[in-house]
Amino acid sequence: MIQSMTGYGKASCIYQNKKIIVEVKSLNCKVSDISTRIPSLYREKDVEIRNIITRTLLHGKIDVAITVEYISLESTININSDIIHSYYTQLQEVCNKLGTSLPNNVLEIIMRLPDVLQNNTKQLPDEEWNIVKTTLGEALKQLIEFRKQEGKALDNMFKEKINVISNLLQQIEPHENDRITRIKQRIEENLKQIEERVVIDKNRLEQEMIYYIEKLDINEEKVRLRNHIKYFLETLNSEAESGKKLGFIAQEMGREINTLGSKANNSEMQIIVVQMKDQLEQIKEQVLNVL
Repeated sequence: MIQSMTGYGKASCIYQNKKIIVEVKSLNCKVSDISTRIPSLYREKDVEIRNIITRTLLHGKIDVAITVEYISLESTININSDIIHSYYTQLQEVCNKLGTSLPNNVLEIIMRLPDVLQNNTKQLPDEEWNIVKTTLGEALKQLIEFRKQEGKALDNMFKEKINVISNLLQQIEPHENDRITRIKQRIEENLKQIEERVVIDKNRLEQEMIYYIEKLDINEEKVRLRNHIKYFLETLNSEAESGKKLGFIAQEMGREINTLGSKANNSEMQIIVVQMKDQLEQIKEQVLNVL
């Protein structure tokens, strides 16, 4: 089953006087683009955090936030009054520019901002890091489950759109023979208008007619398009990390549909081709979000 690259996971834990919250968000991206917002105490583990995420989520635009809420202010915790004053001054300047006043709960807001509370612990204890790492793993599990649910929705959408394209391809067939008949009639009618003035070689005319009609033949395009549709569905059902491959197959489907349109020479067929393109564009747009 395919997975979406869009996901969200959140987990929390309690360690001594701290409540540690880990949030992970992901969006579609061709490569692994990770941004982290973590307390200064955990920054030494930034590389390890990134490695864990890369191994687990493979790729995507991923935002990781680890926040710490102190249940009680122990002797190891200091309130940084300089930073509080700086935040207050900046908020006041912004409010003055906007012509509004500071909210009544401005201090509560400031206390949630980074580095207001400083932990005097200089070194991260192994026990605390192991708890944080476990919590990160739980958040990633939630995100993966979210991705699977989104992937299921994408899977249903793809199958629905592919089914529409298959049905539209079948609708082309009744117009094919009628199209050839109309082309022959049009050529014959045009020739009748000039046959009194021009000598026509019937054998050469027949050869040119056959050549012209063969150029309009779309059987090869239909066969290739059916094969691409079959391969798309097989890939959808059998491979978990198939986003790029599905994108390539959709491009090949687009080439065959474009060729059908260029060879159509029939208004009814052109309408069907436009409908097929519309369905395929919706597939291409969503394939970008598949892992």
